[in-house]
Amino acid sequence: MNRRPLIWFAICFVGGSAAAAGFSSRGVLLAAGAAALLGTAAVLCRLASWQLAGACALAVSLAAGQRLWADARNVTELPALLAAAEADGPRAAYAAEAVGTIMSAVEIDGDRVMFRVAADRIHVEGEAASRELRERLVVHVRLAVQPEQAIAAAWQRGDRVRLAGELTRPAGASNSGGFDYRRYLSSQRIHWLLKVQGTAAVEAAAGPQWTAAALLGRVDNARACLGARMDKLYPSAQSGYMKGLVLGIREDLDPEQFQQFSRLGLTHILAISGLHVAVFLYALGGLLRFARMSRERILLLLMVSVPLYVLLAGASPSVIRAGLMAVLGLLAARLGKLKDGMHLLAAAAVLMLAYDPFFIENVSFQLSFIVTIGLVIGVQPVRKAMPKWRKGGSLLDLFAVTLVAQLVSFPVTIYYFNQFHMLSMLANFVLVPFISFVVMPLGAVALLLAIPWEAGGKLLAFASHYANDWTFALVDHLSRVDSLRTIWATPPIWWVAAWLTILGALFRLVNLWTDRRTARYLEAALDLEQTQPLGIITTYEFAQAGNKKLSTCIFALLILLSAMLFYVYKPDLFNKQASVSFIDVGQGDAIHIRTPGGKHILIDGGGTLTYRKPGEEWRERSDPFEVGRKVLVPLLMKRGVQEIDILVISHLDSDHIRGLKAVLDTIPVRSIWWNGTVKESDDAQQLLKQAVSLRIPLYSVRAGMMHQPDKNTEISIIWPLADGASPEKVAALEEQNEKSVVMTVQLYQSTFLFSGDINSETEKAIIRNEQNKSPLLSSERKPVSVMKVAHHGSRFSTSEAWLAYWKPSGAVASVGATNSYGHPNPDVLSRLAKQGTEIWRTDVDGEVRFTVTDQALLSYIKE
Repeated sequence: MNRRPLIWFAICFVGGSAAAAGFSSRGVLLAAGAAALLGTAAVLCRLASWQLAGACALAVSLAAGQRLWADARNVTELPALLAAAEADGPRAAYAAEAVGTIMSAVEIDGDRVMFRVAADRIHVEGEAASRELRERLVVHVRLAVQPEQAIAAAWQRGDRVRLAGELTRPAGASNSGGFDYRRYLSSQRIHWLLKVQGTAAVEAAAGPQWTAAALLGRVDNARACLGARMDKLYPSAQSGYMKGLVLGIREDLDPEQFQQFSRLGLTHILAISGLHVAVFLYALGGLLRFARMSRERILLLLMVSVPLYVLLAGASPSVIRAGLMAVLGLLAARLGKLKDGMHLLAAAAVLMLAYDPFFIENVSFQLSFIVTIGLVIGVQPVRKAMPKWRKGGSLLDLFAVTLVAQLVSFPVTIYYFNQFHMLSMLANFVLVPFISFVVMPLGAVALLLAIPWEAGGKLLAFASHYANDWTFALVDHLSRVDSLRTIWATPPIWWVAAWLTILGALFRLVNLWTDRRTARYLEAALDLEQTQPLGIITTYEFAQAGNKKLSTCIFALLILLSAMLFYVYKPDLFNKQASVSFIDVGQGDAIHIRTPGGKHILIDGGGTLTYRKPGEEWRERSDPFEVGRKVLVPLLMKRGVQEIDILVISHLDSDHIRGLKAVLDTIPVRSIWWNGTVKESDDAQQLLKQAVSLRIPLYSVRAGMMHQPDKNTEISIIWPLADGASPEKVAALEEQNEKSVVMTVQLYQSTFLFSGDINSETEKAIIRNEQNKSPLLSSERKPVSVMKVAHHGSRFSTSEAWLAYWKPSGAVASVGATNSYGHPNPDVLSRLAKQGTEIWRTDVDGEVRFTVTDQALLSYIKE
C-alpha cells in the first residue's frame, strides 16, 4: 500500500464522495468511522504507514465534505415558489419571464427546441418586481409553424435571451424504479423547467464574445459544421452513425439502430472514450513524426490538441476521463516520470470529482472508470493464463481484452440496462477492432480531407460505405437472436460491489498462479536454495503445492460468482407473494400482475396519442417519446420480467396498445388474450401483424372462460359475451370500448376486477349476465378487493349499480396528469366516496402497487 499512495488516496476520495452521495449525514459519519477503523487496522498490521492512513482519512473527509457542501448549495433561489409548487401538485405552473444566457447547444427536433439557460433575473406573475438571482433552467420552446425552426437555428450558446413562459417543476419518478427526471436535473443543479410557446416569446441577442459560454458556442458551431459535412459524405442511413462514431453527435442516430447496438452491448463504440482518444493520438503522433518533429515538441503538441479534441467530441464524462489521462500521461512522459496507468486513472478520478462531485452519479463516468480499472488490472493475468502462440498472439490479446471488459462491465450493465446478450462478446470481439481501426479512422480522415477537397473526402468515405453496410447487417443479424438475449432484474448495489471485488481477487490469484507455473518461479527457487536447505525438486514440489491451493481458491471464487449469477437472475425464486401494479403511463392503462407462482400477466400497454394534421409532418421528432419504450419496458425489465405468460389486450384503442409494440420487441410473450375483433387503425393492424409474425398464440376470450396459471391464481372472463360467430372469422369493430375484455383475477383470497373502457350500459349487461348464472352465488358474492375504474373515470362509467354489485374496497383510476377529458370525473369520485371505496389515481399517486400474501392480507403501497 505504501508504494502506491496516490491510488489509495483516490480510492478513499471516490469512496468519500460516493458515501456522501448515497447516505445521509449520519450515514456519512458511520462510513467515515468504518474507514477510520480499517485504516487503523491496516497500520497496526503494518500494511500501511501512519502517513498514508492520514492521507486517506483526509481524502475521505475532503470528498465527503465537498459533496455535502455541494448538496447544501444545490437549492433553488425561488424557495417560496417551490413551496407553492409542492402544495399545488404535479400540474403547478407559474407564468414567468426570465433573462439570462444560453449555456448549452440549442437542440431542434421537430416542433420542439431545447436548451439550458443561466438566468440572472426572473419575474413571476403576481410579484411586484423581478428578482436578481442565479438560477439554471431547462427551456422547452414549442414551435407553432415550420418557419420558426430557422429562427431557432440562429440561437446559440452564449446568446443573451429574454423568455416568457411557464415555470414548472421537473417530473419526478411516478413509477417505482422509473427514471427520475427531477433528480437527474438536480444533479446538474437545475430545479425548474421553463415552457415557452413559439419563438415570439423569445428575444435573443449576441452576448459578450469572450465568455466561456460564447467560446463553447463557437465549438458548437464547429461541431455542427463538421456534422453537416459528414451528412454530405455519407448517405442518410449512415451519416447519423458516423457523426456519433467520429464526433460524438448522437442526436441524429436512428433510435432503432441504437437499440440494436444496445442489445449487443456495443453502445460504447458510439460514445467517445479512451479508445477514440488513443486512435486520435496515434494518428496525430504519426503525422507529427512524419514531419520529423522532435519528441518534446510532439508531446507538447499532443497535449495541446487533446483538450480541443475533447471539446469537439462533446466533452462527455468518458471523453473527459480519457482526455485527462492522456494529458497527464503525456506530461509525465515529457518529464520522464511516466508510471503505470492506474496512477493516471487515480489522478483523473480525483480531478474530475474535485471539479464536480456530481460526476459520481453519472453512468458514463462510472462505466468509464470501472472498465478502465478492470482492463488495467485484469488483462495481463488473463493473457498470461492463455497459451503462448507464436502465430495468432494478437488475437489472444484481443480476446483477453474483450473477455475482461465483458466481465467487468457486466454488473454495471445489468444494474442500469437490465439486459445482456450472450453474443455480446462475439460482437465486441469482431466489431470493436474493425470499427475502431478501420471505419472510424476512414471516417475521420475523410472528414478532414473533405474540408479542403470535398471530392477527395467523398471518394475516401465511399470505401467505408460498404464497411458500414456490413456492420449494420451483422449487428441486425446478431441482435435478432432473441433466444440468447437475457433480462436481469436490477441487482442490489452490494451485489455489484461484491462482484467487482471478487473479480479483482480472481485476477490477482490467476496472476499468482501463472507466475508460479512459469520458469521464472523455478529461477527464484534456485536463488532460494542458496539460502535455505531445500533441493530443487523439493522447491518445485513446494511450488506445486502452492499452486494447488491457488487452484482451489480460484475454483471457489468461480463457484461463488456462479452462485451470485443465479441469485441475481432468479431473485424472486422463493417469493410467494403476489403483486398487482397499476403503472403510470399517462392517459392509458398498463397493469402488471405477478402471481404467487411467479407467472407474469400484463393487461394493456398504454400509448402516447398524437394528433397530426396533413402538412404537419415537420413536427415529427427524430426520437419521439413512446411510452412502451421509454416507460413500460424499462420498468418490466428492472423488475426481472423475463417473459410475459399472458398478455391481455382489453381492446384495440391506441391508449391501451401503442406501448405494446416495444413490449413484443423486447420481452418474450407466451400468449395473447384479446376480444376477438380487429380495427382499421394502424396501431391495431401493426400490433396484430407483429404478434402473428412472432408466432405468438392469440386467443379470443369470451364470458365464462376460466384459467388457472398456478394453484393460487384464478382468472375469470366476464365480458364480452359469445356472439355466435364462426371462430374462424374475426369481426371488424371501430368502436372498441363496449367490447373491452372484463375479467377478475383472484390471488389467494383477494380479488381484482379489471373493467377496460366499458360504460354504464355495458356494466348493467354484465350484472344481468352474472346474476343469470346463479342468483344465489351472486347474492353471496364477496366484495372485490380492488377495482380498476372503468374508462379512466369517465362520467358515463362506474355507475352506482356497478359499485353496489361489486362492493369494491379500493379502486384505481389510470389517468394522465394533464389529460383534457377531465378524468376522473367528479361524479365518479363522488359515487366511489358514497360507496366507501378508497380511491387511488395515477395522476396524483403515481404507480399504485398492491402485494397479496397467503394470509389474505392486502397491503397498499403508494409509490
